[in-house]
Amino acid sequence: MLHHQLGDMQINRIIEYTSSEYVRTSFFPETTAEDWVQHETWMKPHAMDAATGNITLIMQAYLVRTRHHNIIVDTCVGDHKPRPSRANWHMQSRGTVPANLAAAGISPEQIDYVFCTHMHVDHVGWNTRLQDGRWVPMFPNAKYIFSKKELQFWEALPRDEKTAHFVDSVLPIVEAGQAVLVTNDYALDDEVWLEPTPGHTPDHVSVRLASNGAQAVITGDMIHNPVQCLQPEWVMRADTDPAQACRTRRAFLERYCDMDVLVCGSHFPAPSMGHIVARDKAFWFEFVSAAR
Repeated sequence: MLHHQLGDMQINRIIEYTSSEYVRTSFFPETTAEDWVQHETWMKPHAMDAATGNITLIMQAYLVRTRHHNIIVDTCVGDHKPRPSRANWHMQSRGTVPANLAAAGISPEQIDYVFCTHMHVDHVGWNTRLQDGRWVPMFPNAKYIFSKKELQFWEALPRDEKTAHFVDSVLPIVEAGQAVLVTNDYALDDEVWLEPTPGHTPDHVSVRLASNGAQAVITGDMIHNPVQCLQPEWVMRADTDPAQACRTRRAFLERYCDMDVLVCGSHFPAPSMGHIVARDKAFWFEFVSAAR
């Protein structure tokens, strides 16, 4: 499933790539192999590689077409970006995001807004493209919605390999005058607004959508994997504030459990969209089965 109709809105998954490179006890470093035994049956082969037991994650953006705007939420890893410590991201030339945008009938020039849930490397990569040796905005006519607090956090960090993506994928947007710095309660209109979901990063946000009574939320990295519905206390290795991330995740699950709100998991395996439901005194992610 690559698209979903939400009232008068259309939500498209713009996939960069799918990978099962993530070792589960490394990705969730506080877990043990024994912790995963109870989850293997339902996770394989959809959310966990059947041969290796590694977690399957999708790198994807969400294209949201409202009555008034074309919006991209997060922009994946990017192209030709130097990432020496990440072999699968280092100087790759996939080109899949522009190609899949084109397949969805959208050119970069037609994007009106880019929303970044946070500023990690795999959520800002296609913010820019290389042109004549310079990083320039990939979406030349778009306003890029950045949390001011999130930007300030990254600005304060030393410049090294861990912040290289900030230099090549965020600062060029600011320098081009296309960044709009907002608070975490920002609303574009009555159909698109931010929901504070801090913890993974200091001012991480999710993106709320509404149209004709239908509602959805794009999670960003507030939750990485459907196993965290059952185990909301499992901490992902890149969480800036693990305790806050766990509190935020549980509050999110409680808020949307058994509500008719489509949850669009930024890294969830295909089809990535579904609903939070109660099952056996726990939360469960029920994937939607088909485009509608």
